[in-house]
Amino acid sequence: MATRSRNSRSSRSGATSSGERSAFQWGSAGAIASAAIGGAMFAVAANLGRKAAMQGMSAAAGNWADSLAAEHEAVLLMFDKMLETEDKQTKRRALLLLQLSHALDKHAYAEEHVVYPCLRENNDESVAELLETEHGEVKTYLHRLAHMAKDSPEWLGLVREFRDAVAAHARMEEEEVFPQLRGSIDEAMDKRITKEVNKAGFMMA
Repeated sequence: MATRSRNSRSSRSGATSSGERSAFQWGSAGAIASAAIGGAMFAVAANLGRKAAMQGMSAAAGNWADSLAAEHEAVLLMFDKMLETEDKQTKRRALLLLQLSHALDKHAYAEEHVVYPCLRENNDESVAELLETEHGEVKTYLHRLAHMAKDSPEWLGLVREFRDAVAAHARMEEEEVFPQLRGSIDEAMDKRITKEVNKAGFMMA
């Protein structure tokens, strides 16, 4: 009987310990899950904040034409930083090229999904096709630079050629295409394009 009683107490004690461990484990798992969810929410919030900050700089310029012109200027400054590098600065060149690629992709997305379709709607299909072709050339330059050794003596020359092409494209848009399109649409459409360009930029930021 005494033995049975001790075993009984031992059994009850073991059950309690097991239950406590189980509760502790579930509590730990819950805490970990909560931390993971909190971390994910923080990451999402941080990413949204980053996007808002990036697109905010463009949106602050004003209407869609001024916003895209500000992005042109920012991209050309990136080229200038690339042209200041030396052959031994391979890591810096790779980083700057990555940043340039992202900026150009973001910019192109807004133009190709908002502005160029508006050009087509206003019977400027040939202009839209020309600008889209030039965007294709931009991707070719990016591809060539991405696959070229960053210490190649030809690297800076290709960057200069690329910059000249982008500058000419930007000049045509700012001096001819954008003013002509704005002159052919009403204020409501102008505001709609501004809203859509900012939305596209935020998505790609």
